[in-house]
Amino acid sequence: MPLLTSGWNEETAANFIAMKEACWTRDGLGHWAFLADGRYVGWGGFQKEGDEWDFGLVLRPDAFGLGRRIAKEAIDFAIADERIPFVTFLLPPSRRHLGALARLGARQVGQVLYDGAAFTKFRLDTH
Repeated sequence: MPLLTSGWNEETAANFIAMKEACWTRDGLGHWAFLADGRYVGWGGFQKEGDEWDFGLVLRPDAFGLGRRIAKEAIDFAIADERIPFVTFLLPPSRRHLGALARLGARQVGQVLYDGAAFTKFRLDTH
């Protein structure tokens, strides 16, 4: 999590969860917890950034193999949702394995700064 510059503690976690839950109130869409066989494997979803819907996915290391299936289901959700004409993805520049984004059809659109951190931005048209 590139934007997390301090360690996790109860307060940090509570603030983070409150911030993510506020997306549902503000935008009518936000983040989900992902389960596989009843076991928590990660979280992610859509967060509105200005006029754009950004998709993020954070998985437990033992669940990395589920990323493609989870991302596909989320993208299928975005395709069916008229509010989401395209999805953006922000990855740290250190991320080198980008094949999954290419397979989804996302294209690199540039570099951006978000909360002072650099990210490579990708876009996937959904409509």
